[in-house]
Amino acid sequence: MRDGTRLSANIWRPRHEEPVPVILIRTPYGKDDSQLIYSSDPNMYSFLEAGYAIVRQETRGTFHSEDMFYPYAGDGEDGADTIRWLREQPWCNGDVGMWGQSYMGMVQWAVAATGVEGLKAIATAQASADFYRAHWYSPGGAMSLDTSLCWVSLIVFNKLRRDLADGDLSVLSDLEEVARILASGSALTEVLPTSYHPVLHRHAPWLAEVFAHPSRDDYWKAYSPLERLERVEVPALSIAGWYDTFLTETLRAHTGMRSRAAHADARDGQRLIIGPWGHAPEFVTGDFPDRQFGPAAGMRYADLTTAHRAFLDHWVKGDTTALDGIPPVRIFVMGIDQWRDETAWPLPDTAYTDFHLSADGPANTAAGGGTLALSPAPAEQRDSYLYNPLRPVPSVGGAILALDQTVHAGPSDQSTVEAREDVLCFTGPVLDEPIEVTGHVSVTLHVSSSARDTDFTGKLVDVHPDGRAILLCEGIQRMRYRESLEAPRLMEPGTVYEVTIEMAATSNVFLPGHRIRLEVSSSNFPRYDRNTNTGGEISAESAADMVSAVNTVHHGPEHPSSLTLPVIRR
Repeated sequence: MRDGTRLSANIWRPRHEEPVPVILIRTPYGKDDSQLIYSSDPNMYSFLEAGYAIVRQETRGTFHSEDMFYPYAGDGEDGADTIRWLREQPWCNGDVGMWGQSYMGMVQWAVAATGVEGLKAIATAQASADFYRAHWYSPGGAMSLDTSLCWVSLIVFNKLRRDLADGDLSVLSDLEEVARILASGSALTEVLPTSYHPVLHRHAPWLAEVFAHPSRDDYWKAYSPLERLERVEVPALSIAGWYDTFLTETLRAHTGMRSRAAHADARDGQRLIIGPWGHAPEFVTGDFPDRQFGPAAGMRYADLTTAHRAFLDHWVKGDTTALDGIPPVRIFVMGIDQWRDETAWPLPDTAYTDFHLSADGPANTAAGGGTLALSPAPAEQRDSYLYNPLRPVPSVGGAILALDQTVHAGPSDQSTVEAREDVLCFTGPVLDEPIEVTGHVSVTLHVSSSARDTDFTGKLVDVHPDGRAILLCEGIQRMRYRESLEAPRLMEPGTVYEVTIEMAATSNVFLPGHRIRLEVSSSNFPRYDRNTNTGGEISAESAADMVSAVNTVHHGPEHPSSLTLPVIRR
């Protein structure tokens, strides 16, 4: 690298001496362990046979690469230096593409934002171009606690294995402790204060910076390729899952590139594939405990190798016919459980439709009187509940990593959650005809609280005729960030505020006999950290600091709280 640091890589080359294009994969998970090649990765040997060289490089400070690991720091420059080195090799023809999932996708955005010469295309899977909004925090400002701490534990575990292999026996007890953490996610997320993790801080001192910057300030902006999309000159193939923690940011990068990328090829060359998948390898089959999408739903059936080949052959090899007949967007539509091709995202014929919150009685629990209607309630109404951060609403499925094997990511049944008094349920009538919802989902609430800061959560649920309440998408809004992620502002207790919760995206056909339901509450733990309701530094507060809050949702003609769904009518 430019500072003299040496990074380690494995190189595979075709058996001839002619210069060939190169695929670069940069990973913090080790270049030698085949178990860490994700399901979204294309078949490497198919590309070797097609005349590519493959380079799998360990990022700075991981495994055999020198220096210390610090997330994102230098990933753009190191990737650019690696590409420059590759282009000097006699076996490289000067053209480079990249692929990889999760962190391996995030480093691609960092490299692309440098504008390095020779990079022709990137293929990112389940990744983000904004590191605040995924994976550390969220579009609503709450910390993505499960994802963040589980990932840090994995990084520390790998670091300690490296230290032990280098002969440092002093790390053995820490290695055993982190192994116990990885075996039980609850041992990690239930710690209070949230930031109190001595073993992680000892070996990942940068974790303190994450907790020290809960707002999307200049610290995060400096690392965000999303801030510099105008410098990105390469097309991107983006692969996402409806139940992946990175979905919203994958879509934000895709749409941002279509409008802001450096030139027309980069803007028009964007491609998108979304399946019914979670983030971890075990959640990419489309087969979940509470909902099975059929054999066609898995990544293997989706044939991501062919998708990568067509995309990279076109942009890296220069085969102008490789993408002929392949649409720019391919999505899996749940409900009817079918793959479908589209011309653009969001879908051009989207009709954003408001479903207004109303109630025939208290909306607490699914057995309450909360309803959804196409027009506001005729009179003002309100529904209240007690949010106790010491008794948070548990995360049941959704976009979690789920280290705890008793918890599953994805489309889980919310029936147990909906039996709680601190969960408001607004349910539409039984459907006579199917309704397709494909696109970005949000809920606009008029809310008040007894606290100076609290959270409001939303979940879109498909209620099946057999009573299963299957989660589709979810979101959270930390009220101090209701106006801006950069400039927090506390509430005045009792004052009514209008706030919009971004609930990610979905594609689902609500079939006849089903019902549409919205859940509203103030916690979704450990998917997100718990708001202590004090207005203070949440990550530093203990159980003794926490206070309960009476939170209220107002709805009616003066406070038209509503669920906004992207309805597709064809």
